[in-house]
Amino acid sequence: MNADNQTTDTSSKRPLWAWRSEWPHLLVIAAMFAAAAWSWPQATPPIPIHWDLNGNANGYGGRFEGLLLVPPLALGIYALLLALPRIDPARANYESFAGPFSVIRLAITVALGAMEVFVISVALGYEGNPGRWIPVGIGLLLVVIGNVMGKVRPNYFVGVRTPWTLASARSWEATNRLGGRVFVLGGVGLAIAGYLGNAPLLIALGVAAAASFVWLMWVSYREWRDDPDRVPATGTRPAR
Repeated sequence: MNADNQTTDTSSKRPLWAWRSEWPHLLVIAAMFAAAAWSWPQATPPIPIHWDLNGNANGYGGRFEGLLLVPPLALGIYALLLALPRIDPARANYESFAGPFSVIRLAITVALGAMEVFVISVALGYEGNPGRWIPVGIGLLLVVIGNVMGKVRPNYFVGVRTPWTLASARSWEATNRLGGRVFVLGGVGLAIAGYLGNAPLLIALGVAAAASFVWLMWVSYREWRDDPDRVPATGTRPAR
């Protein structure tokens, strides 16, 4: 067994919370609340808050639902993601991928911020096509997450987690690196299909996503099966 897989690389560790890494998250959330307050007196209910696949509004709400729903949601998700290392049995690993974890959290916060900007724009009378921009936003989010997935250390909440990736450092490493590529390719495809408004392509991407999920499950099992040093991935450092 490779002893290097059982040691902790302290040189790569970073604090899980530090102002220099957290201020962008907090700035985006504060800007969301500020934008909601600024637009409150200008927005006239009812405000569109839900759209069908063709981009037609089919759900409406008042100022609270339209302007003040997303900012508290973003704050709650931010707090929840910060709490994950405290409740994860593999909490010791989080410091070793604090950078990628921060990128993932910031990407989610920015995506919610973009959603708030879109809703406010519609509430103020600007024309928007959610059928185009929502897939684009989700696609870009997947690209960002996919770019750092290969750097995520084993844990129970972030990354591709299967019974086999959690039971083998080799399986975790291979599956999450492959999963990162799948996320990037899928995100690019989703963004392009959304921008073009190509419904058949969006459906094809949905089918491909389901097939990719099955493929990743198989890869995680295969790598676990072929791993001569099967040890719990949590608490170990994957091979580089």
